[in-house]
Amino acid sequence: MARLVFLGTPPAAAVSLEALVRAGHEVALVVSRADTRRGRGTSPSPSATKRAALDLGLEVTDRLDDVAATGAELGVVVAYGRLVPGRILDGLPMVNVHFSLLPRWRGAAPVERAVLAGDHMTGVCVMRLEEGLDTGPVLASVRVPIGPREHVRPLTDRLAAAGAQLVVDTLDAGVAALAPGSPQHGEPTYAPKILTEELRLDWDRPASELERLVRLDRAWTTFRGERLLVLDAVAQPQGAGGVDGAARRRGALVGTAVRTGDGMLELVEVQPAGKRPMPASAWRRGVRLRAEETLGEEAPRR
Repeated sequence: MARLVFLGTPPAAAVSLEALVRAGHEVALVVSRADTRRGRGTSPSPSATKRAALDLGLEVTDRLDDVAATGAELGVVVAYGRLVPGRILDGLPMVNVHFSLLPRWRGAAPVERAVLAGDHMTGVCVMRLEEGLDTGPVLASVRVPIGPREHVRPLTDRLAAAGAQLVVDTLDAGVAALAPGSPQHGEPTYAPKILTEELRLDWDRPASELERLVRLDRAWTTFRGERLLVLDAVAQPQGAGGVDGAARRRGALVGTAVRTGDGMLELVEVQPAGKRPMPASAWRRGVRLRAEETLGEEAPRR
């Protein structure tokens, strides 16, 4: 079994860390981001990967340069969140578990971008890490279908499990036996981080596109000057007929359905500012909608 250094940050990375330890690999050091504050007045909290490492009794650092003194044979990187510089890779070869079928969706948000694009298939690659952004040769891959209305969180959970098994299988023969890998073929596409403004529901867009945005689990609109999260929704391409006046305006509510640029978006679950998630029907009954009111007209108050 190999002596490893592990680099990762979110819960999806912790899945691979735990799998490598169960498989008998010696993890000499875990590198994760520095502790961060999640809200005003809160104490700094560790990343999910750091918490998992501490539970496993592993040494943890947020300094990449610490890997040099570990005597490790290989580094394993899963959603670390930073590019590893060449000076580190020169001293320690590394493999990366990436949640896409490369070269499609290189970058920070491959799962989110696949859902937004309407992809029906994604996957996981284990590749040799290079200085470039997800450009290394692929050692192993597995395809994972995306469900028709699957949200990012459960899809990421499935990819994390598939990636953990794939990296364990890849290392089964030992570090010395790792193949050179296959160069990536095809036109690259890139997956930059999702910005908050990208998650705003633009009611001029088609309902089918907005449903995909909702499946990222962080979509939002505004209502009466407050931000309203839309946690689940279903596109209805054939909009409700027989409506007049304000109900024809983009962002208008007809029951719990919102008029869009093409079809209706049926709200299923929402979360008003300062409140818990609730069925859209309960929210709709409670707001007592006034004539001419629509979603998205007012900017959220800062």
